[in-house]
Amino acid sequence: MLSLIFSVFVILLVTGFPIGLTIGLSSIIPGIVNPSFPGGALYLLRAMVSGIDSTPILAIPFFMLAGSIMAMGGISKKLFNVFAYLVGKRTAGIPIAVVITCAFYGAISGSGPATTAAVGAMTIPILTNLGYKKEFSAALVASAGGIGVIIPPSIPFIMFGMMTGTSVGALFLAGFIPGILIAALLILYVYFYCRRNGEDKEKVAANYEELKAKGFLNILKESIWAIITPVIILGGIYSGIVTPTEAAVVSVFYSLIVCVFIYRTINFHNIFDILLSSIKSIAPLCFLLITAMTFARVMTLAHAPQELASFLSSAFSNPYIFLIAVNIVFLIIGMFTDVAGAIAITAPMMMPVIAMFGIDPVHFGVVLVVNLSIGLISPPIGLNLFVGASMIESQPSAVTRRIIPFVLVYIVALMVITYVPQVSLMLSKVL
Repeated sequence: MLSLIFSVFVILLVTGFPIGLTIGLSSIIPGIVNPSFPGGALYLLRAMVSGIDSTPILAIPFFMLAGSIMAMGGISKKLFNVFAYLVGKRTAGIPIAVVITCAFYGAISGSGPATTAAVGAMTIPILTNLGYKKEFSAALVASAGGIGVIIPPSIPFIMFGMMTGTSVGALFLAGFIPGILIAALLILYVYFYCRRNGEDKEKVAANYEELKAKGFLNILKESIWAIITPVIILGGIYSGIVTPTEAAVVSVFYSLIVCVFIYRTINFHNIFDILLSSIKSIAPLCFLLITAMTFARVMTLAHAPQELASFLSSAFSNPYIFLIAVNIVFLIIGMFTDVAGAIAITAPMMMPVIAMFGIDPVHFGVVLVVNLSIGLISPPIGLNLFVGASMIESQPSAVTRRIIPFVLVYIVALMVITYVPQVSLMLSKVL
């Protein structure tokens, strides 16, 4: 039965079916082949309804909506100006400011592609005007945008928590230091890259003087409402004042207030367009979630987790070797599917396996999401790679060579995060 389900799944995926539809159709197979299978049509309908009838799931559309409002409101530009003023005069200062901006914006949007699009649309023209090669600029923004799925509030962490029953708040805490680690390593790489390849010092200096003429206090005054956004969202969660779902709702109202009444970059006519655009992005993801939850229940009825645990326990006896295999598998999966689909398919089945090896589910969640964030920038179908390439009106293949060093930086960070669990778990133990 399991081999039939996975055969159908692979065939549909390879032939180009949308992943949500692929998962849904694969869930129907056992009931068609075996009428006595407990996961019949009525069971599937009930599973889909109960899957969507969940308060935590509301955090995903609300965080996505807040990210859309912030993007249209020009929040990334205001964040970038602050960091460009602080480090823009130094070697690699502007690329470093791009990485820091992506980290901050990721703490607002919770999405890698959204962070890449919002920050890239504004910073790639600046980078190319300052003499940085357009392929490097696209690769930089695409790579730094990957931090958006690791720095909390992360939509993939919310999905992992929903699919596995792991605390979303604990996952948010666990993602903070790994996100900072990846940002620091990216900054280190771009510093050495710019030292080796040189910069147009005159253009960089002229750009910095333009910012300096505005005055730091004026730039900070313009940007302060954007800078404190992650503090309000994450501070509310970690202090226990709000749940992650409530924090998502707060982020929507806060972003509306800031963009409509303080910055005045959005008017009430824009709000309808933002809502319509967000619904178009949210609806497919919600369909994917409910089909994935149904698929997970069907897999449980078919004893897939137990079969997987039995196979892996016989194949691996050492948890360290098991983690190497996990990283290789998820790096490959991330190259060919999106983050949401990969989590939905694999996370529930892996939970009995990691329990068998004594791996903390929060730590495993971080390892899984970091692996999939690498997939966002990896050919052949890395979504961030496509977003970055489109912004320089080029093919992803043109950016691939420039992005390989960034992928290696991520892999170094992944090894540290995988084999030093304290990197992920230290904040949850302290707080």
